[in-house]
Amino acid sequence: MRITDATFVRSVADAKQLPRDGLPQIAFSGRSNVGKSSLINALLNRRKLAQTSGTPGKTRLLNFYLINKAFYFVDLPGYGFAKVSQAEREQWRGLIEGYLKNNSALAGVVALIDSRIGTTELDVQLLEWLSELKLPAIIVATKADKLSHQQQIVQRRVIGNQLGHLSMHEILLFSANSDLGKTELWGCIDRFLRK
Repeated sequence: MRITDATFVRSVADAKQLPRDGLPQIAFSGRSNVGKSSLINALLNRRKLAQTSGTPGKTRLLNFYLINKAFYFVDLPGYGFAKVSQAEREQWRGLIEGYLKNNSALAGVVALIDSRIGTTELDVQLLEWLSELKLPAIIVATKADKLSHQQQIVQRRVIGNQLGHLSMHEILLFSANSDLGKTELWGCIDRFLRK
């Protein structure tokens, strides 16, 4: 896809603040520090549109980016590592659940997993929940450039086996540094947007 315009629109802390323009939305979910912001920047050919950080848990709101004035990318708060209070985690969870469950504009979810680590219990819980909600989703294994070609093959198989009970069969390897998987991921996003 040719990107002609990519703009940060707003950060949302409450469902009442969601855009009401009816444009489709693609959500990006995953553990803290899995590389959501780096992936978004790589897809959009931008260096710093989505803010990256070495500190897990930097994204604490739903961040909306308007792409080509036609659809949104939505960066969801990460789960897992963030050093925040239990109360704040519950607030994030409520925000994310409300967004995913009650959003007719949501066209699909890009679920990120660190290719070096594989799936965690929290990853499995999220993917099972997306499956129950019947939300279209694609699994993207990030940071694949850190693995050898043989390790990539093995990890893709391991992740597939860990998630074999779900209806999501496609697992893309991705690297924000080398653009591995970028074309394939755009193909999946395009399919989400066409449904």
